[in-house]
Amino acid sequence: MSPKVTRGRAFARAGLLGNPSDGYFGRALSVVLRNFQATVTLEESADLRIDGGAHDSAVFRDMGQLASHVGRHGYGGGGRLIQAALKTFHAHCEELGCTLSRQTFTVRYETSIPRQVGLAGSSAIVTAAFRGLMSFHDVRIPREKQPNLILSVEVDELGITAGLQDRVVQVYEGLVYMDFSRQLMGESGHGAYESLDPALLPRMFVAHRPASTKVSGAAHGDLMQRWRSGDQEVHETLGRIAALASAGRDALLAGDVASFSSLMNENFDLRRRIMRIEDRDLAMVKAAREMGASAKLTGSGGAIIGGLESEEMEVRVRERLVATGARVIEPMV
Repeated sequence: MSPKVTRGRAFARAGLLGNPSDGYFGRALSVVLRNFQATVTLEESADLRIDGGAHDSAVFRDMGQLASHVGRHGYGGGGRLIQAALKTFHAHCEELGCTLSRQTFTVRYETSIPRQVGLAGSSAIVTAAFRGLMSFHDVRIPREKQPNLILSVEVDELGITAGLQDRVVQVYEGLVYMDFSRQLMGESGHGAYESLDPALLPRMFVAHRPASTKVSGAAHGDLMQRWRSGDQEVHETLGRIAALASAGRDALLAGDVASFSSLMNENFDLRRRIMRIEDRDLAMVKAAREMGASAKLTGSGGAIIGGLESEEMEVRVRERLVATGARVIEPMV
């Protein structure tokens, strides 16, 4: 009899509006990018094993390669995400009184999501792991509760500063508007999530730097400290950024893509007031805007997304960004 095999999959994410207010009782509008994905496979085996693949290799040519590997992938790679996901899933099922099969398995993960460029590669691995685990154990977790559990893997188990946005859109997929108001979060423990028709979006592009080393947790750590200390500029700016998400939702529903693109520019400009932007990210945004496109970060840095008015503009933007060393793709939402 063949061993039981289940798989979970999750896609990369691009924040369109509202980020980074999602971690501060704000609002967000995001899409998944089917261009990139993480896949986690569970196969019955005699022991519980985690096969991290090439990115979790502990064999290096020299100290220079080790330093480069850690800079790009962090300590432990995706293996620690899988371990934390397994622990969190097990604890959640115990809390609910679910009896899990004692059958052990080998977990393997693969990802094509560029690492540490703000495309939510880490949360995609965890989301894919949860989908694989739910299938393997035939456990159902309500969709609106899944993002909270997935977030707890990184926040509670690994001490990473993060918000719900990435996990919500990776669970719901497509184009999603999210409201994380304090009242909603307090009453139900999760936000209000609305799936929208991706066809409402304008023509778009995504560009990223292949050699980025941005770590999202580090980028958000200082902002969280300032927010908790009551920094007025941070609170006011995050409030304005949150308002852009709801305004963008309304613009899309009204077919006003010009206003939507303008709001994306404003989101980036407001973010720049309270968070440091890498010079290379600024260069990508500037290059795209010089060609007439809108442009903002997809996440914490390393990748940008923007709106285009025409196919001709898309060609100009692509050529200009490629000249800066960026890779440019057409988003598959």
